Amino acid sequence: MAEATPPGPGQTEERAKSKRIGALAALWPFVWPYRSLLFCALAALVMTAVVSLTLPMAVRRVVDNFDTENAYILDQYFAAALGIAALLAVGTGLRYMLVTRLGERVVADIRKAVFDRVISMSPSFFEQVMTGEVLSRITTDTTLILSVIGSSVSIALRNLLIFVGGLALMLLTSPKLTGLVLLIVPAVIVPILVLGRRLRVLSRENQDWIAASSGNASETLSAVQTVQAFTHEAASRAQFSHVTELSYKAARRRISTRALMTVIVIFLVFAGIVGVLWIGARDVRAGDMTQGALVQFVIYAVMVAAGVAALSEIWGELQRAAGATERLVELLQTNDTVQDPEEGLPLPDPVKGRIVFENVTFDYPSRPGIHALDGVSLTIEPGETVAFVGPSGAGKTTIIQMILRFYDPASGRILLDGVDLAQLRRDTFRKAVALVPQDPVIFAASARDNIRFGRPEAADAEIEAAARAAAAHDFIAALPDGYDSYLGERGVMLSGGQKQRIAIARAILRDAPVLLLDEATSALDAESERAVQAAVDTLSAGRTTLIVAHRLATVKKADRIIVLDEGRVVASGPHDTLVAEDGLYARLARLQFTDGMAAE
Repeated sequence: MAEATPPGPGQTEERAKSKRIGALAALWPFVWPYRSLLFCALAALVMTAVVSLTLPMAVRRVVDNFDTENAYILDQYFAAALGIAALLAVGTGLRYMLVTRLGERVVADIRKAVFDRVISMSPSFFEQVMTGEVLSRITTDTTLILSVIGSSVSIALRNLLIFVGGLALMLLTSPKLTGLVLLIVPAVIVPILVLGRRLRVLSRENQDWIAASSGNASETLSAVQTVQAFTHEAASRAQFSHVTELSYKAARRRISTRALMTVIVIFLVFAGIVGVLWIGARDVRAGDMTQGALVQFVIYAVMVAAGVAALSEIWGELQRAAGATERLVELLQTNDTVQDPEEGLPLPDPVKGRIVFENVTFDYPSRPGIHALDGVSLTIEPGETVAFVGPSGAGKTTIIQMILRFYDPASGRILLDGVDLAQLRRDTFRKAVALVPQDPVIFAASARDNIRFGRPEAADAEIEAAARAAAAHDFIAALPDGYDSYLGERGVMLSGGQKQRIAIARAILRDAPVLLLDEATSALDAESERAVQAAVDTLSAGRTTLIVAHRLATVKKADRIIVLDEGRVVASGPHDTLVAEDGLYARLARLQFTDGMAAE
């Protein structure tokens, strides 16, 4: 199979070129609210670094006084070394506790911020970004950031302090040997910079493939019954395996590059130490420095070398975290195609439900140039029941989506009680709307909680009354735990008709002045449809009701029927009038009523 290109907006290579380790600065707004915790962690970090740097001094005193006849002095030096070790242990434990708490807190805030942003995005966002990829960013990418904030950054800072402090103390101990050590530094830095740049590219590519793998799995598992019905399991396994293998190959290239960088850096560092130690040993033999001074210098050199090696290894982690931060920041900074005004206008109180479309034209973002609505103008009066009919793709469901302001018109405007929806905050006017969608959504919760979703503060008696009105009470009561029965993910325990009745009960409970029914009875049997239709008739009294239906029998009683075709209003009126006009509606009626009766 041909090598594929990593998914995501833009090419991975191009995006990696624009990314630097500075991308981690985007985490600062999430860290700053916990600055007291941060400063305490930094204080513990500095303390452990300082204590670590004093330990070689104690070792030097022990070595230089090892042959002394005064045992008391030697005991003091050993006791001091033990005290330093105790301080180091306490400081390290304290640093771990503080930075880990900080990391967990910051990552929790990032996850909430990303979810808060994504949950309010209009549907056009999800036309271009797979849900599985978003979930990958919230989980996998934030886990990378957690490892950096909760571990890597503090370790990097500690090693940086030890590197700088150790280098300074090496200079005080022996300027000659320190100068020789510094000659090695350029040889160490060059592979870090060269291979680090390559590592950035590979880290981002790896993360993109992980997200693609998650997206593929999420899409397939959410449609598992369809996959199994069409015996598509083998192809789905092959597709997921292919994407996962590409993710593994990208990870393998990243790991190999990082391993090579680690090998080069560690070898160069310790090769330099061995050379410096050899020269130092000759100075001791010549009497130019004491044995304790050489031991002290070697310990500092080892600490500096270990710090450099640790920094080179942590650099790879920081690169991966920078890529993860970039991906999360992309979500946080994504511009929504539908924007709320900063200070929205208020709706009239009470909301009457008068809806006006003024020459509305709209194209879906995924289908530019193809009008879903083409110059639609109509007025729906308060309390009126209006049905929208027409062939598939005529724009019926689009009308519902525009009223909910899932999208904004390309031209024209939509008004609710005389106020342009674009001048209202979405959470303001949507409270006045109840929706029964074509594909009812059932959450992985109890029947009671699914109905209460329509109005979270509703009492149990109100929930049961709504279920009775939607002809859902009998089958809910027959479930093992009644209203407390768990309905499973996406309502797998329910039939299609039962799901729709739960959705209708949810809308009834919401008790909103505007009611939107998008094929609300399409999955009901004749008896249930009759019961639900009676409930809808009662519910729609005094409310502005918009009904989208293919089955014309469900809309015959509507005050007005609007016929749509190719995004345009082609006819409007009551059932009998439209049948008499012998237009598109009459043809649809003959197909459903006459042909249907003949078939029976």
